[in-house]
Amino acid sequence: MALICGIIGITNIGKTTIFNCISKSKAEISDYAFSASKSNLGLVEVPDNRLNELAKLVNPAKVTPATVEIVDIPGLAKGASHGEGIGNKFLNDIQRTDAIIHVVRCFDDDNLPHIEGSINPVRDIEIVDLELQVKDLEMVEKKIERLKKIAKSGDKEVLKSIDILLKYKEHFENFQNARTINLSQTEKEVVKDLFLLTDKPVVYVCNVDEASAVKENKYVEQFRDALQDSKAEILVVAGALEADIAELDTKEERMEFLEDAGLAEPSVNLMIRAAYDLLSLQSFFTLGPKEAHAWTIRKELNARQAAGTIHSDLERGFIRAEVIKYADFIKYGSENAVKEAGKMKLEGKDYIVQDGDIVFVRFNV
Repeated sequence: MALICGIIGITNIGKTTIFNCISKSKAEISDYAFSASKSNLGLVEVPDNRLNELAKLVNPAKVTPATVEIVDIPGLAKGASHGEGIGNKFLNDIQRTDAIIHVVRCFDDDNLPHIEGSINPVRDIEIVDLELQVKDLEMVEKKIERLKKIAKSGDKEVLKSIDILLKYKEHFENFQNARTINLSQTEKEVVKDLFLLTDKPVVYVCNVDEASAVKENKYVEQFRDALQDSKAEILVVAGALEADIAELDTKEERMEFLEDAGLAEPSVNLMIRAAYDLLSLQSFFTLGPKEAHAWTIRKELNARQAAGTIHSDLERGFIRAEVIKYADFIKYGSENAVKEAGKMKLEGKDYIVQDGDIVFVRFNV
């Protein structure tokens, strides 16, 4: 099953603009709150310069980057957990994601009115977090009621689970997110089936104006100060600027635009890579004259499982994997040169594939 990262935030923050910068599936943009009626799913290419460097050496007919699924969930508002702005539906969409990119508005624009009447990114995340906490509290309370009926039999494990759920209940009632609760991994297994919204890993993206793309602004500073103790990752993206860059036809034009803005690469690339990491994903490569391909896999996957990402026949008939480290391929320049240097390793099905491995699968079906 594919892992999905959701883009969330309060309504009218430029979230869909950012989504359109990274996705081939373009979503409609509006200046009006609650104008979107559905979430937008896009398959996003993961920028990875290693693939480009390998392609220069192999000169394949085709280059295929790794991908990650990102869903743009329409903006939330106060009362979303009670259906405001058809918010309940979108909270259910968030529940289906595996990680969250939380976008906050850090720019002024009179043509894009803020639903709360002013720009305050700290207040905005508190509004969204509260709606997620209310939804999580509701799910925890329902599970407590279910387990109480079972607990009448005196099952000690069930009683223990109820005690843990009550700790979550108190945590949410104190306006805290599930990811900050002080419990062991074993204790957290009690809520695993609930897919709690505030338990999902998160990265924050400050959407700024073009002038703040490099130097940032007072809103970003305010946001960083408020979250300094959370150890959360905070990225800065100028959504409107990135949208202009994405519309340019050639790489040369895009690079010239970026240089004028003082950027080394599109900031949305950092966001995509952050989503990739949040989902505990990594890439391995396959190389040949027909194609240089980056494959998306979960971290800690073994060689046989990784082979199945390419094709189910490779997993079913797996014999061994011939593995070259990226740095060795770049150093020696070709598969044959790597072999002659003794740097190609033969690995069995239990080998844990590492990020950047170049893999040749031997199989028989």
